[in-house]
Amino acid sequence: MKRDKIAVNMIGLLIVSLLLASAIYAQASPSGAQIIYNSTETKQSEPASFINTTGGSFTTLILYGETQNPRWKAYVGNVTGKFVLDDADNYTLYEWDVTTVTGEVYASRASSITWADIACATQDNITSEEDDMNHTTSSKDSINSTFQYQIHKEFYVGTTYIANSTCRSTATWVNNTVQSVTEDSLFQEMLLSDGPNLVYATILHDEVTGFNYKDYDFQMIVAEVDSVAASSTPYYFWVELA
Repeated sequence: MKRDKIAVNMIGLLIVSLLLASAIYAQASPSGAQIIYNSTETKQSEPASFINTTGGSFTTLILYGETQNPRWKAYVGNVTGKFVLDDADNYTLYEWDVTTVTGEVYASRASSITWADIACATQDNITSEEDDMNHTTSSKDSINSTFQYQIHKEFYVGTTYIANSTCRSTATWVNNTVQSVTEDSLFQEMLLSDGPNLVYATILHDEVTGFNYKDYDFQMIVAEVDSVAASSTPYYFWVELA
């Protein structure tokens, strides 16, 4: 009888341990972000300049123009949130306000990501995404060419460790100026994948100066479909506070 009681207690402890392990693992995944404010804008066309020359003359011109790139779009902003102890029904036992923002923001065309399978995107992942978005790999503004570096800080996605400088990467601009891409660059952006889905990841900063001299927690760019007509591809966002 005593031996049976010990066995039952051991089984009970094992079940509790498994439940706790399951709960810890579930909470380690990035959480879907709630968009509480958004404002979208785009560059306006520049006014035309003119030149007035006399009849019979011959003029050589060097022209400069800027065109808003329809194959990419940008997201910048700030992050607020809390650390919580919630159950599976989102009932809260305790919570802590976040005063200093650290962690990552993730974006993908997929509405669901298998975070347990997350890793650096492979060339096959990138090529597949380019095919879906009608990007030409050899183009200067393809996904492949834009994320031309493999330089970034180390970070975690849930419990998955991403070592420094192992994923394809880039860095968006600061103070209207291109950054030299190093492991210390601000607003680094990396390409991840869970196998079938490409995931854009950017490291959070706590209100640092961004591309337009204003303070942001994150900046990132994501690909858009290259199409003759204006296109609009939805992206899903996740936040992971560290």
